[in-house]
Amino acid sequence: MGKRRKTHSAEFKAKVALAAIQNEETSAQLASRFGVHPTMVSNWKRLLLDGAAELFDKSHKSRKQAEAQTDELYRQIGQLKVENDYLERKLSN
Repeated sequence: MGKRRKTHSAEFKAKVALAAIQNEETSAQLASRFGVHPTMVSNWKRLLLDGAAELFDKSHKSRKQAEAQTDELYRQIGQLKVENDYLERKLSN
């Protein structure tokens, strides 16, 4: 039987990455403390540093608004599909 991959929350990854950015401990020390592989510590640190600029991007809010609008449109499509299916059943009877 193979090993199962452990999934970590975004909060946990951020905590490890922030600890790595502080450079108070080596990746190996952080990996030991948090119970992950040193490569994961380095990857999460790199992801945090690469994505930090997006937090200050002016279009960041517009992206969130676009996602919210998309979610609302999908909800409306679902509602219309249910109504359409209902009407089709009523007409076929």
